[in-house]
Amino acid sequence: MIDYTTVIQQYGENGDKTGWTFVIIPSHIAQEILPGNKRAMRVRGYLDEYPVSGMSMLPAGKGNFILALKAEVRKAIRKERGAMLRLRLEHDKDFKLEMPAELQECFEFEPPEALAYFDSLSKSHQGYFFKWINDAKTELTRANRIAATISAANRRMDYGAMLRELKKLRD
Repeated sequence: MIDYTTVIQQYGENGDKTGWTFVIIPSHIAQEILPGNKRAMRVRGYLDEYPVSGMSMLPAGKGNFILALKAEVRKAIRKERGAMLRLRLEHDKDFKLEMPAELQECFEFEPPEALAYFDSLSKSHQGYFFKWINDAKTELTRANRIAATISAANRRMDYGAMLRELKKLRD
């Protein structure tokens, strides 16, 4: 388990990461978590004294990674951009993504290529879809998100492309 203290940062204009609040994990620290890894990975441990699991460390170039800090996490640790944060993290090798049952059922009515494409996405990208569906606050929103996911898979779109299309439709 690494034990590292860093400053919370926030992106300005940076494509789909605009406005994200995050910490940087330098390459030498990331290599202690999972030696030889250069891809996104899940971690567990503590942010200050707040327990976390299944959080994604994302590659940021030159071997460095970022760990995004969502609003609910920042609220729990009572910290924002500019504050110091202690990270005690290790690789979360036990983390498993589970497809929502309703999404699995819907894929059964689609051409097999849709599920094959979805399965070809990285686990982290599948996780974006799963979390988006599971975070829906109403059944109608959940159903709409499942339908959008199925449509995206049929058209071989990743999560980002699907969200950009949905945004254009709303504008």
